[in-house]
Amino acid sequence: MTGFQNPAQLDRFIFWPPAINRGEYWRLISHGFVHADGQHLLFNMITLFFFGRVIEQAFAGYIGPLGYAAFYIAAILVAILPSYFQHRNDARYRSLGASGAVSAVLFAYILIAPWSTIYVFFFPVPAIVYGGLFTAYGLYASRLGHDHINHSAHLWGAGFGVLFTLCLEPRLGPVFLERLMQPGAGF
Repeated sequence: MTGFQNPAQLDRFIFWPPAINRGEYWRLISHGFVHADGQHLLFNMITLFFFGRVIEQAFAGYIGPLGYAAFYIAAILVAILPSYFQHRNDARYRSLGASGAVSAVLFAYILIAPWSTIYVFFFPVPAIVYGGLFTAYGLYASRLGHDHINHSAHLWGAGFGVLFTLCLEPRLGPVFLERLMQPGAGF
């Protein structure tokens, strides 16, 4: 779904606290399936295309393909809950997009392959460096709050991706730390 193609659809599915307070709880999930514009949708889908396949495969032995879908939907919910609690009485606040869930997928990938290369606007960056920069920028931009981007959802989604992955395979924590000490190891 894309909200930029159908404004009425956007109004029905966007995260909007007053509607949730009235019992429209589906908005806690549905906001992850509408996007502001083509660029927003494209960026999320490209990220999901490259990293989602790897994570779906990594999770398949533990929870299967339906489990991966459940992980993704849970990430949409977990990523938006802090925004709901912060803005539950703010009728002006709205949020949309799958970025929280996409961040969960991306950070699960970073946990598994910290030294793999991620291309950011065609520039190669080690995944762990990108993760650190992404987190630092998210914290900084979240404090400013001037860009109409829900950085909180990005950060909570990223944290959920890491935590979920560690709960799924606790041995990955020490493996991640070991991999951090081997920068040339790649994926």
